[in-house]
Amino acid sequence: MFIEFSIKDLIDILLVAFLLYKLYKLMKEMGSLNIFIGVLIFLGVWVLVSQVLEMRLLGSIFDVLQNVGILALIVLFQEEIRRFLLNLGTHRRARSLLNFLGGRKTEQVERADIMPLVMACLNMSKQKVGALIVIEQEVPLNEFVRTGDTIDANISQRLVENIFFKNSPLHDGAMIVSNNRIKAAGCILPVSHDLNIPRHLGLRHRAALGISQVSDAVVIIVSEQTGAISTAHEGQFRLRLTAEELERELTRIKIIKR
Repeated sequence: MFIEFSIKDLIDILLVAFLLYKLYKLMKEMGSLNIFIGVLIFLGVWVLVSQVLEMRLLGSIFDVLQNVGILALIVLFQEEIRRFLLNLGTHRRARSLLNFLGGRKTEQVERADIMPLVMACLNMSKQKVGALIVIEQEVPLNEFVRTGDTIDANISQRLVENIFFKNSPLHDGAMIVSNNRIKAAGCILPVSHDLNIPRHLGLRHRAALGISQVSDAVVIIVSEQTGAISTAHEGQFRLRLTAEELERELTRIKIIKR
């Protein structure tokens, strides 16, 4: 007796393999690889008991555990699931399609809009003044704006430098930029617990990576210890940028006209 095997079956197998590979990479990045392996072992034993050996009693127990286990996994990996869906929704091709269907315009950031930020970061870098600047894109950051003091002002080099001046009460928090305006300063950001972050990077960098993991924001960091300028975007760092490299990085950003 021959088993029917079509192109659809091949595509099905390849898609499952691709999803398992992506899950493996995600769990490895989050330091949850052992949990992922444990789930795979449980599923393998469940299939063996209920489908291959057809043990009714043990199979029914595994069926109940599976139903409860799905809810437990959702609770356990809620941050990872949120990040996966966020990355899916903010993927460039998917976002371009949604913008086209929704009639929203995506435009290149003007050089004049980013130069005050670049020059402010350059001056703060020379003086080793720490700074954390979050540039909102498509995902709203209202929940983080509410943790700071509302400013709602035009972006200017002097204002940015005054916000992060060492004696300023707002210099320890993050400044959030939205629609080419400074919305708030002194904001509190989620801190990333990624184990792959280099040890020499401090809490400011961890907060930058944290907000880039839960949103599509671009974050500029100026180190208080070294004066180095870095960016964080989509869970990835770009470290020790020059002013020209920072300008090019920000110029590449696509903004959504609301």
